[in-house]
Amino acid sequence: MHGPTNPDPAKTTEPVRNYCSMVALRPEKEAEYRRLHANVWPEVKAAIRRANLRNFNIYIVTLGGRRYLVSTFEYIGRDPKRDFASIAADPTTRDKWWPITDACQQILPGTPEGQQWLPLESVMHLD
Repeated sequence: MHGPTNPDPAKTTEPVRNYCSMVALRPEKEAEYRRLHANVWPEVKAAIRRANLRNFNIYIVTLGGRRYLVSTFEYIGRDPKRDFASIAADPTTRDKWWPITDACQQILPGTPEGQQWLPLESVMHLD
């Protein structure tokens, strides 16, 4: 359901769109994941910025004794499909960063085919 505090993302004219998603964190890989994200490679950060993503955050949460990663970011571009594809086309991200970080994660049931992270539905947004 959409309304004033939960606008339909497909119809929004706002210059910023918010995204949130999650994936399971493999317990034996948590230290490696934390180490990598304590100093994200410059090429990966540049690919994210070129794709019009800002205010990117990844959180860890424990639910039912299991660790999960939750990412949030603001998208400020006009063509998310194109911009998100540009990250996947970046050779450092695609061929070096993602193989390492994806190995730290376990895809959740319901994650769309071809994606690593499960998109979360927004039910409220206030600026």
